[in-house]
Amino acid sequence: MPILAGDHPAALAAAAQCLADGGLVGMPTETVYGLAARADQDQAVAAIFRAKGRPADHPLIVHVAGLDAATRFASHLPPAALRLAAAFWPGPVTVIVPRRSGVAEAASGGQPSIGLRCPSHPVAQALLRQAAALGVAGVAAPSANRFGRISPTTAAHVAAEFGPGLLVLDGGDCPLGIEST
Repeated sequence: MPILAGDHPAALAAAAQCLADGGLVGMPTETVYGLAARADQDQAVAAIFRAKGRPADHPLIVHVAGLDAATRFASHLPPAALRLAAAFWPGPVTVIVPRRSGVAEAASGGQPSIGLRCPSHPVAQALLRQAAALGVAGVAAPSANRFGRISPTTAAHVAAEFGPGLLVLDGGDCPLGIEST
């Protein structure tokens, strides 16, 4: 698939449908580009690990559109996590909270906790909202590079890393260029 303009409605719809169908999408965030799959389907998440060559016991961050979506993955949100989310979401801060049993086990690397983040990039937010409308509460999205390589900050970097078979939404250069905290 080609690189698609992340601000084009048809491109966003295609990417959201791809996620809903269990596929992978390259998506921009304010930090780096991520390789996204729906976090609630272990088979979709397994495709991330295969594509990246990443060990399956390394937890992935789950990106959500907001606090309401975070409650789908967390058994509860401790007061400290709520304060951090209120202060820094949307933005490049990940909160690690107890994972809801039976949800996103592959994304969490089998851990009882899960990392949740609400990106501020407008294309990421638009994609997360459209995917949510199709039943995708959040996406696991580590950096869109092969394991151990430099994280991509442009759509072209992602396409070069994974080839033409990956749908990549172009959201321009990532303003921060380093992974979230």
